[in-house]
Amino acid sequence: MLRYPHALVAAACMLAVPAGAQTAPSFTGTWKADIASAKLPAKPDVFALKDGRYTCSSCVPAIDVKADGTPQAASGHDYWDHIAVKAVDANAIAYTFMRDGKVTSANTDTLSADGNTLTSRWRSTDNVKKLEQSGTSTETRIGPAPTGAHAASGTWKQAEIKAVTDSNLTLELKETPTTFGWTQPSGESYTATFDGPAVPFVGDPAKTMVKVRRIDATTVEETDTRGGKIVAVYRLAMAPDGRTLAVTFDNRKEGTTTQFTAYRQ
Repeated sequence: MLRYPHALVAAACMLAVPAGAQTAPSFTGTWKADIASAKLPAKPDVFALKDGRYTCSSCVPAIDVKADGTPQAASGHDYWDHIAVKAVDANAIAYTFMRDGKVTSANTDTLSADGNTLTSRWRSTDNVKKLEQSGTSTETRIGPAPTGAHAASGTWKQAEIKAVTDSNLTLELKETPTTFGWTQPSGESYTATFDGPAVPFVGDPAKTMVKVRRIDATTVEETDTRGGKIVAVYRLAMAPDGRTLAVTFDNRKEGTTTQFTAYRQ
């Protein structure tokens, strides 16, 4: 399966919160996303490695490239422009992602002995500070591999996120009466004015722009755009005691929704 290390990571990274009302707890402080709480997208992953080619019909945009381990151009993807795919053995497929000629991330998908579970392990240094980041997740088979395809091919449903590097999940938030500031340990950041103009997500290679609006005293909606098009909408709701954040990540480009809880540290 083609794995994007920016899925839950993006949702965890891109929290936007409102300036605190007098009756609401402050968002200022350190927060950490809880991967055990994640409700993963229902949209299945559909891919195949067959006859020397890798195809992914569920990817946006769809992918169809040679699977000989050499870099292949694939346009329309926000964080990479080339992909190299190869069969490691009868049960594993390796992927390497590149942008502007440099490797940004890689992952390996490994099939279980019974053929019903796919374990994906990814790693990346595609961040401002070049920190080593990684994660492990699993998927459950819901459709067979096409005849003659690699055994790991087929239709899969996301099941569980096993692990993600702390630097992907930990956020430092800072609010003022009119602005919200966010900083990721890996160096990405932005400062936005509520109901103000879009601002750059500094350090993001996809050149995401961020706008934030208040829904109520403890709820905010963030809209992200790239090239003038909406690619994601986030909704963040803080509990009355100020200890947890309920996050909904609506990936408009991929057509998926992820939910999870973040805890004040």
